[in-house]
Parts: sequence; C-alpha cells; structure tokens
Amino acid sequence: MSNLSDAISKSVSSVPECLAAGVVDVASGLLLDIKTVDSHPSMVIDMLAAATSDWFQGPNVLAIEEMFKKSRGIETNNVRYFEEIIVNSKNLLHVFIRARINQDYVVCFVCRRTVNLGIALTKARGAMPEIEASI
Repeated sequence: MSNLSDAISKSVSSVPECLAAGVVDVASGLLLDIKTVDSHPSMVIDMLAAATSDWFQGPNVLAIEEMFKKSRGIETNNVRYFEEIIVNSKNLLHVFIRARINQDYVVCFVCRRTVNLGIALTKARGAMPEIEASI
C-alpha cells in the first residue's frame, strides 16, 4: 500500500490536464487529502468537501436510493446508486468517483475544461485502485 498523499499526487500527474484531486469522506463531509497545482482558498476546498457529501449522500439522494431499493426488493442499506458524477463548470471539468471498497469515500478530479472527457474519465477510473488501497 502506498501513502494517500503520494497516490493522489500520482493521479494528478496521470489524468490529463488535471489541476487537483482530493479524497472526501462523504459520511463525515471531511476532506482527507488534496493535491493541487495552484493554491485555492481553504473555504472553497471545505465547501467542495461538503458539496460532495451532499451530492452522494444528501437527504434527497438517500431518498432516491431507498425508492430504488424498495422497487427492486433490495433490503440492504449499503447499496449505493450514485457512483460517478461529472460536473462541467465554466472553465473546469470535475469528475467525482465513489470508491468501490469503502463507499464512504469519493475522489474528485478537477481538470481543465479543454480535456477530452473520455480520456480524463478513463484515467481517473484507472487511478482509483491505488488511491483506494492507500486510504
């Protein structure tokens, strides 16, 4: 297993046009670690962690998941339906990927909007095993 900081740094280097990557514990809303090529105000980084928690485990998302489970006859509480979210902002592409081993963790990759979405998504997915192994 590698160090989380090293795994995140490696992922920033491997995902094209990646400017930052971070790991969020969506159960608590805490940012575990982040690596960026620029400096960002801490308030923005803290808000990103809170927003990520809302997108993956906010009350409305949990209600949708419960409806899906009920309609499919699934009784387990650990089934999650939101695995990846892609957000395009004016200048950036944000790729959020839920960890498979422990679904309380979500990794966010932030790239320039000029990146090829397919390549960025493929490389981000490819970085996940090493990041997950180091959490």
